[in-house]
Amino acid sequence: MTQAQEPAELVLVSIDQGVASVLFNRPHRQNAWTPGLGRAYFDALLALSEDERVRVIVVSGSAGSFSTGADGTLLGDIAEKNGHVSSGYRPYWLPLSIGKPIIGAIAGPCFGIGLQQALCLDFRFADEGAKFSTAYVRRGLIAEMGMSWFLPRVVGTGVAAELLLSGRVVRADEAVRIGLANRVCTAGSVLEETLAFARTMAANCSPRAMRELKGQLNRDIMSSLIPAYDRAEALLPQAFTWPDFAEGVKSFAEKRPAAFPPLAPDLARIDVDPQAI
Repeated sequence: MTQAQEPAELVLVSIDQGVASVLFNRPHRQNAWTPGLGRAYFDALLALSEDERVRVIVVSGSAGSFSTGADGTLLGDIAEKNGHVSSGYRPYWLPLSIGKPIIGAIAGPCFGIGLQQALCLDFRFADEGAKFSTAYVRRGLIAEMGMSWFLPRVVGTGVAAELLLSGRVVRADEAVRIGLANRVCTAGSVLEETLAFARTMAANCSPRAMRELKGQLNRDIMSSLIPAYDRAEALLPQAFTWPDFAEGVKSFAEKRPAAFPPLAPDLARIDVDPQAI
């Protein structure tokens, strides 16, 4: 398949039962990253963040591959022209700012910038055939796009150092063991299992609470205890006033499923303060 045969839509989006499925759609290149793919992906996340039908987002790749990293053709051009890979106009940490949980359904290779984007998600399920690698050191590159921040906070500094400095491949079972993935799914079932888990979240969890919890996790992981405690103390009285809290208590007392309101569009984004994280 030639460049002229690129799919018309680089990212495919569908919505069902409160869950949005976002699919990287460059199967002929194993979903290798390009600026066009980055723009389509980030635009999709921004649109879904404001869509009241959506409570949880699942990200996956077509044709049994999450992403092999930056497109090899693009890397060749960069090497010749001393350029760089760009998302076009969005920061590569953008998924952190989306006020809804985002889960990765990882199958096949998840390398380089593909791994960086997977680490931007809130958690990850892995197909038993999934493979993870930072890859940078084997291409003569640094830990780009914040990888030296993302990876240690997920797997710890010692493991992160090993993976970054060796560029070796991590298989699904090891990925779960070191915290890179949350569970291993049987071959071919990772998307189905991830969507099912996401639908359970969408049906049972408060969108407002999930938004605030995501913000707390991203802020507090790099904070000391007392500031994190103080922020929670300030936020808790506000939470008591939310319709979500009232519905959560009432539904529990009435022994019925909660009917939480959707997340309002003005809460679609989380303020990502570089000084805070």
